[in-house]
Amino acid sequence: MDKYLRHDFLVEDNITIGDIPVIRLYPKNHDDLLPTIIFYHGWSSNKESQRLRGFILGSLGFQVLIPDAIYHGERNPLDNYEPENATKYFWYVVLNNIKESNKIIDYSISNLKADPHRIGVSGHSMGGFTSSGIFTHNPNIKAVVTLNGSSYWKNSNYIFKSALGMDLQGETAEEEDYINSMDPMNNLELLKNRPILLLHGAADKVVDIDSDRKFYMEIKNLYSDKTKVQLIEYNNLGHFVTTNMMEDMAIWFKKYL
Repeated sequence: MDKYLRHDFLVEDNITIGDIPVIRLYPKNHDDLLPTIIFYHGWSSNKESQRLRGFILGSLGFQVLIPDAIYHGERNPLDNYEPENATKYFWYVVLNNIKESNKIIDYSISNLKADPHRIGVSGHSMGGFTSSGIFTHNPNIKAVVTLNGSSYWKNSNYIFKSALGMDLQGETAEEEDYINSMDPMNNLELLKNRPILLLHGAADKVVDIDSDRKFYMEIKNLYSDKTKVQLIEYNNLGHFVTTNMMEDMAIWFKKYL
């Protein structure tokens, strides 16, 4: 950790889980099992760029694990992350993150004192797609917070294609069917009454808020306690994470983890 970010009660380790490089931040002196947040970076980003966000969450008592996605950071990064490579690799990366998540979760419980009953997931942009998918298909995850992500993948694909000429669906019908089968919007029954917080800039030009709005309008009707599913929009905000977002995320995880 940079010397200016060091603190007596927080520790940073660089670890490897299988073949996944991970930044781990956790309280220095602890005897109990730790509430744990796995935080995923966005397209073209890496784990190091999320360190400050992890530091904020860690300083509040959470253990934070920040993995590098495949083709990012230390894991054979691409030469560029322009639309042509996004078309080829975006969904592969998201689905690979989801596939690898069980490895990270199991290791954190077995080796890092993660409380198996207090594990949350979060992420920005592509990391928001990832964390929503992980939460949908792992009922043991307690809560999710997505930042400028999407929980309605098919709609986001349509917007990407219309705006950028990018079709992020799989190249084959089989791949496309699999992506649709994993889409949180197509699995609402797996999500109802579980804590979901969607944070999104209303002026986001990279991942349009329209998908989160449509997802929220559908899923909120399934909740007996509607305070457990929320969409917070930040007026005039683009594809950025603000201190307000970090505060809202921290409050959510403090409540549900």
